[in-house]
Amino acid sequence: MKLLLLFIGFTLISHTGLESEKWGQVGHYVTGEIAEYHLTDTARERVNEILGDKSMALATVWMDDIRSDSRYDHTTTWHWATIPDGMTYEEAEQEETGDIIWALETLIAELKQGELSETEEREKLKMVMHMIGDIHQPLHVGTGEDRGGNDVRVQWMGNNSNLHRVWDSDIINSIQMSFTELARELNTATAEQVAEWQKATVRDWAYESVSYRDRIYDLPDDLRIGFDYRYQNKEIVFKRLLQAGVRMAGVLNEIYDN
Repeated sequence: MKLLLLFIGFTLISHTGLESEKWGQVGHYVTGEIAEYHLTDTARERVNEILGDKSMALATVWMDDIRSDSRYDHTTTWHWATIPDGMTYEEAEQEETGDIIWALETLIAELKQGELSETEEREKLKMVMHMIGDIHQPLHVGTGEDRGGNDVRVQWMGNNSNLHRVWDSDIINSIQMSFTELARELNTATAEQVAEWQKATVRDWAYESVSYRDRIYDLPDDLRIGFDYRYQNKEIVFKRLLQAGVRMAGVLNEIYDN
């Protein structure tokens, strides 16, 4: 009800300072906050020990923070995957430096082995947390034709934007809630849903994102979108944030309490 009232009472806000945010910073913070609700005590203690003074929510954006650091250039392609329409991941052309699916599968396996240095473990843990969020944003699994919607220029609530940004941050930011408030509102998964969602594999997560394409690209001819588009798609955004948080917890519980 609170979310519904906020949408009804929505007041237009400026994009200043928001356009550069990814699955918003807010979106990533929400996934980390939700994940913390679903960690076992043992896993939470270990994750907090590794992250030190950085909360799980704040740790989720570290991988975006390092994008300008040349030492991590090899991770640039780890923020997305390409699965063209009508193809499977295995049939699609792969990035030479790996993509988000390869990176998640690889880093999760390395964390489970428990043979990393302290620095390697901390960095790879933060990368996994970030990528779990990214892969649940449907346009981070793109067709290969429009850079995950970045090339689709739209008018969002009368402001210049692009389709990727709408899904990364515009819809989320329009709610005007703090990440802690939004995480509490969204954290409604039943025990059955948690168990079912945590059974899914990384590739399942990617195919789920692909399944939303028809809805995402159902745009008016003038590419002006706002209240109607948000109303039609906000529940997808909310569900993907919740699933990302629940699954992040599932992965970390498996790594650190198994």
